[in-house]
Amino acid sequence: MFPEQTQQDDIEIADIRKLTQLIKDKYGYDFKDYAMSSFKRRIKRVIEIYKFKSVDALIQRLDTQPSFFEEFVSEITVNVTEMFRDPTFWKALRDQIIPSILLNHNKISIWHAGCSSGEEVFSMNILLSEMGILDKAKIIATDIDTSIIEKAKKGAINIKNMEVNIKNYQRFGGVASLDKYYKEVDNIAYINRELVDSVSWRKHDLVQGPVFSKFDLILCRNVMIYFNQTLQNNVLYKLHESLFKYGYLAIGSKESLIWCDIANKFIVVNNEEKIYKKIKD
Repeated sequence: MFPEQTQQDDIEIADIRKLTQLIKDKYGYDFKDYAMSSFKRRIKRVIEIYKFKSVDALIQRLDTQPSFFEEFVSEITVNVTEMFRDPTFWKALRDQIIPSILLNHNKISIWHAGCSSGEEVFSMNILLSEMGILDKAKIIATDIDTSIIEKAKKGAINIKNMEVNIKNYQRFGGVASLDKYYKEVDNIAYINRELVDSVSWRKHDLVQGPVFSKFDLILCRNVMIYFNQTLQNNVLYKLHESLFKYGYLAIGSKESLIWCDIANKFIVVNNEEKIYKKIKD
């Protein structure tokens, strides 16, 4: 006998189009330019978790239960992160990028685009605190997922995840011990409130949301790998628009600006860490 084949083993392109159209029409979110293989995997995961018999059943739930949509967004967006992920990147920010910005400015404005559960933001605030300039920083952190922003605002991290965070911090060369910046209660590490409350946490859709400010430094790391080339191009236009001239953009280690339409408006500052500087409006 052959093993039973479930409906979600093969999702047709027509099903994906039907799903993304419903989401766009009903909720105003546009997922059609997400990388297809990644998006399919996440749809399969939703179908398995909620035991839907088909994509049509998922569409039906989304159409009839708006409250389910936030759960759906949480499941299909990527929320895997660490504090001080890629420690050499954080060294470059501390030793090279932030001092360069402060040569000509008394203050620094930073946008974490796609901030997930906040570990990157907490890392930045620890770095700024150790440089003695946290009070000079305006920090905005955004994500498409409302529930993950609410989680970030609590500054709560499962204590079992702190081991890798501590190792990253040590490799980064922090001046203290990471446990100086959190309190453990019932196996949860609560980040010190001044590191959380100094941030403006906002819901924002990188795909369709507006350009809402100008920044000296934008971090959009490991977000665009889930978009197709068209969408990456559109998002990079938006990030370029959101930077002051001579501002810096940091993207993920597997991402690049080389191929995009506005590549000539940036120069590479640190190729290893994927940090770029805007040189043209």
